[in-house]
Amino acid sequence: MTRYLLADIGGTNARFALLDGGTVGPIEVMAVADHARSGDAVAAFLERHGAAGAIAGAVIGVAGPVEDGRVDFTNSPWVVDAAELRAAFGFPQVRMVNDFQATARSLPHLGTGDLFGIGGGVARGDAPRVVLGAGTGLGMACLVPGRPPITLAAEGGHATLAASDGRQDRVIAHLRTRFAHVSAERVLSGDGLVNLYSAIAAVDGRQVPSRHPAQITEAGLAGTCPVARETLDMFCAILGTVAGDLALTFGARGGVYVAGGIVPRFVDHLAASTFRAQFEAKGRMGSYLAAIPAWVILKPDPAFIGLAAMAHDMSA
Repeated sequence: MTRYLLADIGGTNARFALLDGGTVGPIEVMAVADHARSGDAVAAFLERHGAAGAIAGAVIGVAGPVEDGRVDFTNSPWVVDAAELRAAFGFPQVRMVNDFQATARSLPHLGTGDLFGIGGGVARGDAPRVVLGAGTGLGMACLVPGRPPITLAAEGGHATLAASDGRQDRVIAHLRTRFAHVSAERVLSGDGLVNLYSAIAAVDGRQVPSRHPAQITEAGLAGTCPVARETLDMFCAILGTVAGDLALTFGARGGVYVAGGIVPRFVDHLAASTFRAQFEAKGRMGSYLAAIPAWVILKPDPAFIGLAAMAHDMSA
């Protein structure tokens, strides 16, 4: 049977799996720090699975922009280069994509049980869909329908963050004293939760204990810390604003999907927050956005569904 190597590589962890006869095998997680080079990790994975020399191609998602089949990570020493992988392992084909392109490619294959709906109307099958997700950073991509669908990578997480009310104005103004440029990622990410938390405390002149992102989320959900609670609420509001901006930018009447490692942990809170109101708060375009459905992706590792679909596209 035809076998493909699938990989989702970030700055901290790399995930690998084999697509064998149309079935994705177990996903193996490796710490980037455990291997000097990306090729070493690939070799170790293939050797453990007895797959060396038996791979028809590789589809690799990377957490960063791909330039000419290559990515140099900013927060790890790894370089992933399609030409080098073809030469080193004899892969007939190697496709390199942004990791959120892979997630975008998974969207047509997700079922209702994989999703948590947050309002809106009925998705249009002939319209683009977009996905964004907060984790280590803020990823974005678009899926354009076709045979096969086209995925477009976006670096909109680094676009300038705009406030939607006076409170956010003051918080962003404080963040501007720390960062030369306040992007959406500065608040919609793991580190972004910490940035928001410290900025809200500073604006109000409050003393709060240092907390990691998970601790901020826990205290916010439990209601034990007013600053953590407002941090979570403002995070949801800004996420709605940015998601609405993305929907307008791509005309995403096929739906907006929220992925990443943060939001699936508090979907009920997101649904009860101002996320949807802020998503639609675009003045004259409010009714346009009200018709667009939004979902949170609950299925773990959706990128591998997309990577498998891309491998199928490559072999067709």
